[in-house]
Parts: sequence; C-alpha cells; structure tokens
Amino acid sequence: IVQLQFTKDTLPDSVSNDFLNINKFNEQQFTSLTEIVFNFLLEPKETTRLLQQLSEFAEENGMSAGPLRNRMKSFMLLPYGALKKNLTADQAAHFSQQWSSHYPVLSRLAVGQTLMVNQLVDMEWKFGGKTNNLRIEVPLRMLTLVIRKGNSTENVYMELTLPRFYNYLHEMERAKASMDCFS
Repeated sequence: IVQLQFTKDTLPDSVSNDFLNINKFNEQQFTSLTEIVFNFLLEPKETTRLLQQLSEFAEENGMSAGPLRNRMKSFMLLPYGALKKNLTADQAAHFSQQWSSHYPVLSRLAVGQTLMVNQLVDMEWKFGGKTNNLRIEVPLRMLTLVIRKGNSTENVYMELTLPRFYNYLHEMERAKASMDCFS
C-alpha cells in the first residue's frame, strides 16, 4: 500500500501500475489527457462529456476505454490532492520550475538508489561438471556471487551449463555497459 506524502491518503496498489502505463504515452497523448482532466476539473458535473472524451481518445489511439478510465482515476489523484490541501497556483508554478530545473539530477539519483538495492561486490567462477566413470558429461561453471545487502554481504552459489553461463556473462556485460552510461 502506497501513501501520498502531502495528503496522507492511502493509495491502492493499482495506482503505481496506472502511472507506469500513463508514462508510456507520448507527449501529444499526455497533453491531450491533461486537457481532458482539466476540462473535467473545471466542470465536474460534466461526467458524460469526460466519458465521451476518454472513449474518443481511446478509439483514436487504439486502446480500450475501460482501462483508460481506471488510469484517469489515478491520474486525477494528483490535482485532487493539490486542491484538497489548497496548493496555490504560485506553489504549483514554483514546484514545476524546480522539477524542470532538477529533473536530470533527480532522475539519475533515483536510478542510483534503485540499482543499489543488492549490489554485486564480487564474482568468482570455476570449471566443474557432472561426471560418469571419470568422464565429464555435463560441463558446468560454478559461480559464487558476493552480494552486499545493507551492511552485510551474502554469498550466492550457482551452477550453470556453458550456454547459460555465456548468456549470464552477456547480461552482466550489458548491465555494466548500462551502468557506465550513468557515470
């Protein structure tokens, strides 16, 4: 369960999924939805018009109207919360200006915090295999991953076949390349 910091309202788990889906909209779609929301906020008794606009938007963008309506409920939590707590236009403008100024740094910090949950400290690997009559039938790579969890470290042991080992190695190289982009 998620709680909004400024209203202390408890949010259902579906809200975070709704925002993930809203983030997939392109700029033009997002702008159109924002206009629909503010038209409704200005004339809250016009629910029929809101539903009609959402249906038209869904049809134009090849999506289902039902899930879009649910996402819009989540999307309206922000302006409703701001209105409920009497956020002024000046405060909103200041927040918007600060958000615009600091977004790149905030975004990089959020990614850094997300990626540091379980930090890989060290990795060792050695050859091995399953044998039959002193002959290796299935060659394996034994991996030992040292992972930092908070203030302690934990060893994680894995046995991988050659194809799986090379897939894992490839994924680790891709992860390293992605991390290098952020630093």
